[in-house]
Amino acid sequence: MTAAVAAAPPLPAAHPRRWLAAGVMMVAALMDMIDVTIVNVALPTIRTDLGASATQLEWVISAYMLAFASVLIVAGSFGDVFGRRRVFLLGIGAFGAASLCAGIAQTPTELIAARVVQGAAAGAMMPQLLATFRSIFPGEERAKAFGLFGAVLGFASAIGLVLGGVLTDADLFGWSWRSVFFINVPVALYSLAATRRVVPETRNPDAGRPDLVGAGLLVASIVAVTYALLEGRSQGWPAWIFVLLAAGVASFTSLGVVEMRRHRPGVAPLLRMRLFRVPAFSAGLGVQLAFSLGLQGFSLIFALWVQTGQHYSPLRAGVTLLAFSVGSFMLAGPSVPLAQRFGRWVLVSGALLMAAGIGLVDAGAHHVGDGVNPWPLVPGLVVAGAGLALLVIPLVNVVLAAVPTEAAGGASGLFSTSQQLGGALGVAVLGTIFFGRLPESSFQDAFFHTVPYAVAAFLVCALLALVLPRTAVADADAIE
Repeated sequence: MTAAVAAAPPLPAAHPRRWLAAGVMMVAALMDMIDVTIVNVALPTIRTDLGASATQLEWVISAYMLAFASVLIVAGSFGDVFGRRRVFLLGIGAFGAASLCAGIAQTPTELIAARVVQGAAAGAMMPQLLATFRSIFPGEERAKAFGLFGAVLGFASAIGLVLGGVLTDADLFGWSWRSVFFINVPVALYSLAATRRVVPETRNPDAGRPDLVGAGLLVASIVAVTYALLEGRSQGWPAWIFVLLAAGVASFTSLGVVEMRRHRPGVAPLLRMRLFRVPAFSAGLGVQLAFSLGLQGFSLIFALWVQTGQHYSPLRAGVTLLAFSVGSFMLAGPSVPLAQRFGRWVLVSGALLMAAGIGLVDAGAHHVGDGVNPWPLVPGLVVAGAGLALLVIPLVNVVLAAVPTEAAGGASGLFSTSQQLGGALGVAVLGTIFFGRLPESSFQDAFFHTVPYAVAAFLVCALLALVLPRTAVADADAIE
């Protein structure tokens, strides 16, 4: 996934072991990238084993994303000031420890708490990786390094789907779903040792100090909005839920107004409100938010439907979802060149393909029946995956065509935050609709009832993409 990148001047000379250092950091980042998809497949088993409620299942996913988004926006500043390798090491250690705690959790509450720490640790790690790449690679090699990172990201997402099913089904040592968390522990131990040995320490002495007060208010705003959406259904939508939701929106708005009107010397800007004056950037942020909302919400309801409603094993569910990754890989390569040539129309096409693909999944689901035959679902998943490649892979590059070069780091950070926040909102909104339907109907009916909302999110993406620039910048220009 994309992460915040603080602008930093390159070192006078390229680091001699830069590719080895990049490999070590990407192995550590795999823990986060795989965790995004590996847990979805294990959710129904977690529900059965821990007796988790519907809302608690939503929190297992959303808690990770909210913590990630909350820490991400200031983590880059911490790395600039205190050293990126140091913050990266702290993130690895915390992620490994939280994974162990998640694996031994005995209650849904314990698991959710561990997921909060996991998300915060991942949010601390990811900005350091990309900022370190900026510092240790000369300009002509940076595009290759970022391209490799993007390929690893896509590979990790696909592997996570299958690995989650394999580990849960294999039930190694009787661990069942716990294996999806335990697998991170040896990776974290290796990454700690290797990072200390080969990754250089880098800083940006000109960076401002983190805005801790603003970050705290931002976290409170995000949590208030998401808590209201996640807990509203189970609480019966009392008045205080709507008060909390309004307070979250109001505090977020107030933070933006204060930051726009008052500049504090020596403090790194948090929301970078001046970027929102660029229509293409605001639209791009909306595209990212709506895309993540639709994708994460659909992933949740699909995993629950095929396993609990259709009785797929975790492995079969993961392999079925692999069709989505296959579609993405098919167009991953040509997506950026196409965007460079045709600009926003490629992203509009991608969003429409995602909407059409999810619609095809809905149509195919009517022909699955009560068995475990996945083939009616495969065409729609492939089409949706192809749309994802055309929409998401070139999105940042297209938007950066309208953003000043010196603001690229701040723009990418806000994009990453909107990605995680959108995912958490998607789980909250679509999960609420799905589970709200269950008491009076079957899993299949709840799935059919909820899918159109995911389709609507991707149609919103297509509309917002029309505001994006007509042309895109090349990879090398986008990361400078």
